Amino acid sequence: MVRNTQVVIKGPLTLSIGPLQANLDRIYAFCKTNTSGCAKEIETYVGGVVATTGNVTDAPTKAALRIVVRSTDYMRQALRELESAGTIPTRPLAEGLVIVPVLDSPRTVRIFNDKDRAALGLTSDQVFDIAIANVRSSLKPLMSAAKPAVPGQFGTLKGDYYATSRLALIDSWAPLAQAQGGVLILAVPTPDLVLYSGEDSSAALDALRTLAENVVARAPKPLSGALLRWTPKGWQSVR
Repeated sequence: MVRNTQVVIKGPLTLSIGPLQANLDRIYAFCKTNTSGCAKEIETYVGGVVATTGNVTDAPTKAALRIVVRSTDYMRQALRELESAGTIPTRPLAEGLVIVPVLDSPRTVRIFNDKDRAALGLTSDQVFDIAIANVRSSLKPLMSAAKPAVPGQFGTLKGDYYATSRLALIDSWAPLAQAQGGVLILAVPTPDLVLYSGEDSSAALDALRTLAENVVARAPKPLSGALLRWTPKGWQSVR
């Protein structure tokens, strides 16, 4: 219990603390790369969560809006579990994937719902426009974070909670695709990992698909093993 609030394990790296969802992705990623500082970071995280539970009824703000990428199966489950919180808006991204608005704070992220939207006086389109704009302004330009993949190798974007949120910034991927000869194939096996390639031969696709599926199979919080091809109009599934 946290301040008389029930804590429930919802799934890998996910806790339910009363009406709040606490995602442990960030702390997990930190501890994997910084074992010496893990205990201190966990202590800080727990303190932040305790403080946040005292403010879960705080009004949502436009500045806190972000978007995340989730699977359609994950969202079906979330809609069942959070039915009392109101409808959760989603928008299709690619086959089997959607983007979902969330409210971000330094230590927790919670799913944005229609009650929050009504409180802000926004339409659903405005929610997504603001959330996507906030993600764009909070992340480094793609070409500062991603190097063109050389033949026979895969590029990666990892470690950032919003790494896969970049997929909603369709236009931002154009320079990377151009640098790879017009070919950009990627997979998002976990919410904080993007694997990409500049090759679309059968062998290259099979290798990327195998790698993505292996990551999905081992991940505590998997996203998708599907391959996606970038186009100026959006992401297309690769069979």
